[in-house]
Amino acid sequence: MFRRPVLQVLHQFVRHESEIASSLVLERSLNRVQLLGRVGQDPVLRQAEGKNPVTIFSLATNEMWRSGENEEYQMVDISQKTTWHRISVFRPGLRDVAYQYVKKGSRIYVEGKVDYGEYMDKNNVRRQATTIIADNIIFLSDQTKEKA
Repeated sequence: MFRRPVLQVLHQFVRHESEIASSLVLERSLNRVQLLGRVGQDPVLRQAEGKNPVTIFSLATNEMWRSGENEEYQMVDISQKTTWHRISVFRPGLRDVAYQYVKKGSRIYVEGKVDYGEYMDKNNVRRQATTIIADNIIFLSDQTKEKA
């Protein structure tokens, strides 16, 4: 008599634990960034000792808004904020294409993920850095083509 209720309770506990474990395994998360902007500098190819090479460049995105309205003169002040993003490309094929074809002033679309890290600067001061790890780049225009 005593044994059956204990097994039922134990069975419920084990089933509950396995449901928690399976929900943790099935839980998803997302770290995804999409940027559309202009390249601020020609890419640099770097390789630290014992690490994979990486192509690095900066990308500027702009945000514009109306800051005021004057009904009498129908004038609107437009404000703009530029945000700079550090783009790192580690994927071998994409890294080489980015290094060769991304140029200052080019308009590109970048997909990737946000990465937060720390590094030591030249004065041995610990700095924090936010980087976009690119896994897709779409070339929308080239500065030389736009001038022509």
